[in-house]
Amino acid sequence: MSYDSHTNNVMAVGFQCDGNWMYSGSEDGTVKIWDLRAPGCQREYESRAAVNTVVLHPNQTELISGDQNGNIRVWDLTANSCSCELVPEVDTAVRSLTVMWDGSLVVAANNHGTCYVWRLLRGNQTMTNFEPLHKLQAHNGYILKCLLSPEFCEPHRYLATASSDHTVKIWNVDGFTLEKTLIGHQRWVWDCVFSVDGAYLITASSDTTAKL
Repeated sequence: MSYDSHTNNVMAVGFQCDGNWMYSGSEDGTVKIWDLRAPGCQREYESRAAVNTVVLHPNQTELISGDQNGNIRVWDLTANSCSCELVPEVDTAVRSLTVMWDGSLVVAANNHGTCYVWRLLRGNQTMTNFEPLHKLQAHNGYILKCLLSPEFCEPHRYLATASSDHTVKIWNVDGFTLEKTLIGHQRWVWDCVFSVDGAYLITASSDTTAKL
């Protein structure tokens, strides 16, 4: 199957937990939802700036996007509308977003090497209640990817940040202290992913290598 609708680079893609639909974000300024059981794009949300990152909240009913103009938007899939808008740093591109597996935290990383951390209020309220928790100056260069550790890493909770400074840093979410700096890539580190149990990290760099 080929999904042809975006008119510029596709920067983010992911799946709903049951695999019924897929979401994508593009530099054409849109976030799209695709039903895997039907052809074509089912929904489209306009971000009004190039979309760099999109993540699906664990509740499976909200998408969070970050764009080149520094906007973070929450798209409520039930109401089919934008339910929240944040601008942590004006005109500073949001490069990557990550949500804790239990929906308790969201982290945004930007081109100034800064991570913004919010607590997502629980209970009967929707996750669109962002409570500022921490601001972390993680790198001197761009942060190209930020990623919170998975469920089976518990009780340890980590944040990984991959940067244009050729390093990946691992932060302890309890206090956001630096656990270790991973050195070895020769160029920008664009992506990283934890193993299921959080014991390993795989990184990918424009030096044409992936490292474990």
